Amino acid sequence: MYALSEISNFGAVDADSDDLLLEVFEGHEAFDAVLERSRFLVTGRKGSGKTAIYKKLLSESGPKKFVYGHTFSDYPWHHHDAQARVGIPDYDKFTHSWKYLIYLSLAKIVLNQDDSLPHNDRSMNCMDPIERFVVDTYGSRDPDLTQIFTPTKEMRLRPHFDINLKALKAGVSPEQVPITELPTIVQEVNRNLQNLLLLSVNEENEYFIAFDELDLGFDPENQDYKNRLIGLLLACRDINNAAREAGVKFFAVIFLRDDIYNKLQFEDKNKITENFASLIEWDTPRTNRTLRDLMERRFTLRLGEKEENISWETLFNETQEMTGRQSKYNHITDRTYLRPRDMIKFCNLVLFEYNKRIGDGGLQNDKIDNVDINKARHSYSQYFLNELDDEIHKHVPRYRDYLEVIKAIGAWQFDKNVFLSKFENQGFGGGERSALEVLRALFEFSVLGFYRPGGGGYGGSEYIFKYKEPGTQFDATSSRFRVHPALIEALGLKRTNVVDPPLSG
Repeated sequence: MYALSEISNFGAVDADSDDLLLEVFEGHEAFDAVLERSRFLVTGRKGSGKTAIYKKLLSESGPKKFVYGHTFSDYPWHHHDAQARVGIPDYDKFTHSWKYLIYLSLAKIVLNQDDSLPHNDRSMNCMDPIERFVVDTYGSRDPDLTQIFTPTKEMRLRPHFDINLKALKAGVSPEQVPITELPTIVQEVNRNLQNLLLLSVNEENEYFIAFDELDLGFDPENQDYKNRLIGLLLACRDINNAAREAGVKFFAVIFLRDDIYNKLQFEDKNKITENFASLIEWDTPRTNRTLRDLMERRFTLRLGEKEENISWETLFNETQEMTGRQSKYNHITDRTYLRPRDMIKFCNLVLFEYNKRIGDGGLQNDKIDNVDINKARHSYSQYFLNELDDEIHKHVPRYRDYLEVIKAIGAWQFDKNVFLSKFENQGFGGGERSALEVLRALFEFSVLGFYRPGGGGYGGSEYIFKYKEPGTQFDATSSRFRVHPALIEALGLKRTNVVDPPLSG
């Protein structure tokens, strides 16, 4: 085993720059559900592991498994948005344009990547019109999918497809249909593509189309953005159902932040949530995956030799408890949102403090101890507050003002009336949100948890945080609240309880 002082980190918090990501990945129920083609929607908080699963899925590509991934940092949404169908419900107006993009993505695999195709005469007969349509329309068997809705493109529908062209404008030739006309016939085009593609693919092979980074440009007030996501969800559901009925292993997958998904409202959402969605979780009763296992794989890759496995206790002195008789593992996880990003960051900061202590004359064979964790908490707390900003600021634009109310209280636990009084004193009375609405919003993002007394089938008394119990609704009758422990240092709070003063404050 190498010495802790010989390394500087246990990996990066950002999946795009984490050199250990694929090596330490050993699966998750959400990943298994994708591979089994049972659940196509993977949700979770930022940093929970969605992009890790997406990248792992991409790495699975091989001779019998094909994965095409879409990210949208430079996608020309204005071209895609022009494909919205009019005269139908808003939530459904982008569904068919997404289907067209997904089918073109599968066509790229069929025409350029799967060397087993055509695998029989039927496959050959179906691939021919697909290839002719793609080449005649886009000038290549392997088109740039970010440009498929560019208005300068013209589709060549005949003689390749069986299309009812009655909806086309007078004078439009089926051999030269402007892409701007696609919304009027997109269902016919998609029907042809679906039938031909599902008969072209090899039933023994697997095909995945995956969508990540859909939060770029997220605006909770932009209904078109919401409709765009709803259209993708409906398109993937319909396409996956069609593939399953056809007996082929083709699956479209979406990776989406749960706070964004929770903002969407459309028919059949509950069916998708119950039947086709996986929430990425760690260290909860609903999963076997733990952040301890994840970090131990990172410890082993950074410090282990040959077949050596490095356990948590090898690096952390768990013989000495933290304040409150907590283990070091529980002390750290309590200051996370139970997501890999937080755990990696905290452990990296602890390692920095450990190496600093060793450099100042500490024993080289020391383990990470309480002093290292305590010193890391201040830097970690500021990181945590900054991370929170990325998630909450679009949903609750004035959340930093509301944190000032908590700062004014000065304690990590307080009674509701204390908050109401400080809220009024800070000048928020009569504003766009009531004090109760602010408490509800802060609970939704796990800034606060509410106190739930024991009994009534709940077990012992406890503070309930949304990140631990996603299905729990805010209890407006609760009289006591607790700030997430990770925010104590950044907000300058004391680990005390402020109780019920008169509302006049």
